[in-house]
Amino acid sequence: MPEPAEDVTYRDQDWYAEELVDRHFVRCEFFQVDLTEAVSRGATFTECVFGNVAFNASRHTDSAFTRCTFTRCNLFEAEFTGCKLVGSSFDRCDLRPLRVDGGDWSFVALSGADLRGARITDARMREADLTGVDLTGAVLTGVDLSGVQWRGANLTRADLRGSDLSTLDPAEVARSGARVGVAQAVTLAQALGFQVG
Repeated sequence: MPEPAEDVTYRDQDWYAEELVDRHFVRCEFFQVDLTEAVSRGATFTECVFGNVAFNASRHTDSAFTRCTFTRCNLFEAEFTGCKLVGSSFDRCDLRPLRVDGGDWSFVALSGADLRGARITDARMREADLTGVDLTGAVLTGVDLSGVQWRGANLTRADLRGSDLSTLDPAEVARSGARVGVAQAVTLAQALGFQVG
């Protein structure tokens, strides 16, 4: 088992297609590091900073990025399977087309992010900040979205079936063509003040 790296700064490094298996990084900083097509399995990044890092086509499985900060990073076609990103934040990142399958993204800050066409399934996103997020055409199915901040989000043509929309105020979001299940429709109607039945 590799020793954890703590308080290390990585700058202008080529980690193209690197395999990060059971690696651990604590309070490390990554600036202009190329992680294109990199693969992580069981890796942990705790309170790390990523600036201008390329995660293009990278694959992450059962890894954790907790309380990390991503600024101006490129996550084009990045995939996260069973990963934990609790408390992390994304600022001016290219997140299209992001794929998330399972895992815990609770308390993640994605305010203003462009997530058009993203695919997020069976994940937890409790109390995430999705203020002003563009989710046009995105798939968010089976996702725990309880306590999410939605104000100004664009859910046009989004597939939201099976997700927890209990704190979504339909009046605060763009929602034309968004797809929901029958039980969700009742919840949303009640949020608008309708009595159902």
